[in-house]
Parts: sequence; structure tokens; C-alpha cells
Amino acid sequence: MRGPHNIIRLIRTGATLERTGAMGVVLEAFDTPAPLRVAARVLAWPFKWLGYEGDPSQPPAVRALQALGPAYIKFGQILSTRPDVVGDDMAWQLRVLQDKLPPFSVETAKASVAEELGEPVDDIFSAFSEPVAAASIAQVHRAVLRETGETVAVKVLRPGIERAFRKDIDAFWFAASMIETLSPSSRRLRPRDVIAHFEGVVMGELDLRLEAAAASEFQANTVDDAGFQLPQVNWGLSGRRVMTQTWAEGVPLGDNDAIDAAGHDRTALSERVLQLFLNHALRDGFFHADMHQGNLKVAPNGDIIAYDFGIMGHIDEYTRRVYAEILFGFIRRDYKRVAEVHFEAGYVPADRDVDEFARALRAVGEPIFGMDATRISMGKLLAYLFEVTERFGMETRTELILLQRTMVVVEGVARSLNPHMNIWTVARPVVEQYIQKSIGPRAIGGDLLKTAMVMARFGPRLPKLVESALIRQATSEESPPPSPWPGRIIWAGIGCALGAAAVAALTLI
Repeated sequence: MRGPHNIIRLIRTGATLERTGAMGVVLEAFDTPAPLRVAARVLAWPFKWLGYEGDPSQPPAVRALQALGPAYIKFGQILSTRPDVVGDDMAWQLRVLQDKLPPFSVETAKASVAEELGEPVDDIFSAFSEPVAAASIAQVHRAVLRETGETVAVKVLRPGIERAFRKDIDAFWFAASMIETLSPSSRRLRPRDVIAHFEGVVMGELDLRLEAAAASEFQANTVDDAGFQLPQVNWGLSGRRVMTQTWAEGVPLGDNDAIDAAGHDRTALSERVLQLFLNHALRDGFFHADMHQGNLKVAPNGDIIAYDFGIMGHIDEYTRRVYAEILFGFIRRDYKRVAEVHFEAGYVPADRDVDEFARALRAVGEPIFGMDATRISMGKLLAYLFEVTERFGMETRTELILLQRTMVVVEGVARSLNPHMNIWTVARPVVEQYIQKSIGPRAIGGDLLKTAMVMARFGPRLPKLVESALIRQATSEESPPPSPWPGRIIWAGIGCALGAAAVAALTLI
């Protein structure tokens, strides 16, 4: 339930950070201003006894996020790829959240597999290992098929994971509602829409049949991509809580020492991982949206192997073209065109000044060019971008949340392999190729052909549709205009309800 009782959950979050010693570490990692640090510590200290203790053997931040549950772990996974935001030490500590969380027992996993597949595990597999990786939602076992002798990876959901996520998501809903109520200026960021999007993604990740389908579609899209591999899904041994795939043999992409020892070129790998992501997002509109180091390996032949397809992103053709034009404009330093694209797409209200917006974008983009990545503070860049978007009234684009988040994660992965990589230089050939194919005379011709095909399908129905529209228009012209009073009464009721909600929220706080 998304009620006021979720205040306890949010208080417990701050209390857990304080009790585990993570509060000061996190505030320092984000370079929080001193007054805010003092305020956070003072407000959290009285409730310290409500916080979870966590595992004392873990570093404070990892200890707190593990204790708070899977939704917070997901947040930590993202931060683990951003050493430029949280620092090298914190990023290194948070990497254990990717695939080294405390596992559940192999007996519990076998029972879940047997229940899902309808037969004993020993009848299906000749070997079934202890967990080889444990993440926030599921863990993976290495097994051998009894019938063929093939080595496979068996992914099993954590017991009770659905209920754990629901508890956190309910608290996030409550926080988003309070933020919108108490801070009207925050509504442009659409906090509740963001949580709704996050909820949809997470609930889809909790059904492994959907993940298997996503893996199959991703495989079909990328079969010709050089230097890229995906494991194959075994549909006969997969279900809602269990998924079986071919085993991916390779070196973890987050282990630079092992990559160097295997003789792989980290500079080439850093460029390839970024270009693969851009190709999938722009060319296919379907991309792996959880591309942290825990979900990537390097095969013995140097190919990048991706797995764990619980979170996949999809963007339509129009949005892809807008995104590509924005990227291409930044690459060419054509900030006026970048600004115009924002206005044409409706991302910025039409009453704002396009030239002023272009100048603001120039202040964001110019510091990037001519620098290597180690001299760019992504934290400061994101903070300035937030100021720009607030100033020009941009709303959060929920359809781009996964794309934006994955871009940040992939850049972090690439920079962990090669700290001197410049994302704009690496991205340019991919974006230029997409622009050539999707924006121009050839693209216009393709769009017209698609439109003609749609019109042809509706051809037999067009006379009836036109007749119905004309009849509705004639009827509306003959009818008297409706009374404005019902609408006014409804709006008055809504106003009273919102006022009551605001008073209640202030009382609770």
C-alpha cells in the first residue's frame, strides 16, 4: 500500500545509513556541502536505532545497501560504474553488488528448479554447482545437462524477491508523491512517472520468461555484430522463476588484471562496448539496459559476451532520430541545431528562447572537447545539466530514462577499461552512420513508402471512416453547447481534494 506508513521505511533508510557508518561516507563521496552534511546527520541520528545493522564485514556503503534491499542494491550497481562521481575507492567497494551478493542455499535453488520445471533436478542435470554469481534478484548455478553433457547456466530467482521489491517500490511511490506535493517545482521532473517506469521495468525482470524472450530477440538483432556474443536460451528448461542458457566462458570485463593477463586490448574493448551499445540503441531501438561489468565477459577470442537480459530498453524510430541528432549536434559543436531539435521534439516549451538555450548547451558541451575523460567531472557536468533543464522548463522524458541511465553506465564501464577514452570521439562514427541512413532523402523515401503501405491496408475502410467522421461533425454542430457548470464543479472538487492532501502531508512531516 502506498500510504503514510511508508514514512517509516524512508526514515529507516536514513537510520540504516547512519547506523552502518555509511551516511558520512556517502555524503563525502558526493561532495555534499557542509551545511547539508550536518543537517542530514542531525536528522538521522535520533532514529539510528531503527536502522538495519547489516553485515559488519562489508564496507559501510555496501553494508547499508545490502541491508536495505534489492532496490537500493540496484542503485549501488549504477554508482559502481561511476568512479568520477563517487571516487575510485567507493566505486571499487560497490562492485561487489553486481554479482557477489550473499547467495541462498543450493538446496533452495534445486527445490525452486524442480517446482518450476516439474521434475527432479537430478533427472535433468548430471551436475548442479553451488552459486557462481549472486545478484540482487537472482543467482546463477553452473550445471551439466544429463542428456547431452552440455554445460549451461541456470538462473534462479531469489525466494520472496517479489515481496521485497514491492515494499521498496511502495516507499518510493510515497516519497515521489510527497516530493510533488511539497515541492511543486519538482513536478517538471515527473517523479511519479519515473517510479511508474521503474516499477514496470522491475516487475518485468521478475518474470524470467520475459527475460528469455528478450534474449532471443536481442540475439536475432545482433547475430551479425562483429566481436559480440550472446548465450543461447534453452526454452525447454526455462519458466517464470528459472532460465537456462548456454554457459558463457570468459574473463569478467571488470577484472583489468585478468584481461591484461589474457592478452586482450583494453583500449579496443572500451571503444567496442560503447559502440555496440550505440548501435543497438540507434540501429535496433532495442538495447541491453543493464550493461555493468557484472553482466559482461571477454571471450578467449576477444569477443564481448553480454548476459542477464532482465532489463532491456526500447525506443521508437522517431525518438532514435531525435537522440541521434542531439548527439551529432554535440559532436559537431552545432549547439544551435541541438537546441532546435529539443524544441522540435517538444522537450523544451515553445515559449522559451532557442538562442539562449543554445548558449546554455554550449556551456555544457565545450568543456568536453579537447579533454581526455580523466579531466571531466561527470558529477559536475550532470549538476550543471540539471540547472539548465530546470531553467528552461524541460520535463523528464520517461521513454528515455533507461537510455540515459544505460549511457552513463556504459560510459563508466568503458572508462574503467581506458580512463583516457573520450566518448564523443568514439561515438562519432556510429552516430554519423545512423544519421546517413535515417535522416536524409533515403529516409524520407522510406517513410513515405511506409505511410503508403499503411494507407493501402486501410484503403477499403476509408470511405466508411470518412462518412462516420462527417456524420459526427454534423451532429455536433446541431447540438447545443454543454453547460460549463459540471466541469467547474469537478475542478472545484479536485482543488479541494488536492488542498486536503497538501495539509495532510504537511501535518505528517
